[in-house]
Amino acid sequence: MAKLVIQNQGMTGRVCELHTDRTTIGRVEDNTFQIADSSVSSHHCEVHLRGSDIFIRDLNSTNGSFINGNKIEESLLKTGQTLRLGQVELKLESEGVPAPAPSPASGENISVRKSVDATLLIPRGVTLNQLEQGGTRVTGFDTNAAFSKKTNRVNKYFLILGIIVAVVFIVLLVFSLSKVNPGH
Repeated sequence: MAKLVIQNQGMTGRVCELHTDRTTIGRVEDNTFQIADSSVSSHHCEVHLRGSDIFIRDLNSTNGSFINGNKIEESLLKTGQTLRLGQVELKLESEGVPAPAPSPASGENISVRKSVDATLLIPRGVTLNQLEQGGTRVTGFDTNAAFSKKTNRVNKYFLILGIIVAVVFIVLLVFSLSKVNPGH
């Protein structure tokens, strides 16, 4: 029996056994296989069994469906291939059918491809060690003089002009009131 096995850390080993003609995969509960990940659409894709072949059909998902890194609308998924839905990777496994050894396409270096695929994973949350350290600064966000706060001359000039206008207005108001009430 064929099954899709989630490869992502935190969800590793979750399995969707493909035993019906049509299996829906998505984030909400009414799917046959629910994947509660924000990168997966509510109704992300369908898996169709046609004889011994397994076809994946994308359901106009936001982040797309990919087989071995290639975006698909509808495509055949073979044993050992990786199906990526948003940021979640699933591998097709079949009992009794060994996964084919990966072969480089057009001279592509497999180790380079794997390192590129690994960069697609987005770490979520913080570790217990980071929480225990408390208010330590997150690394990778160094201060840079190019991004330091700059003085804003326009605001200074606007403030000075506003003070001058206010003083002139007060002087005119006092002068006009002294003309109206000359004895007071």
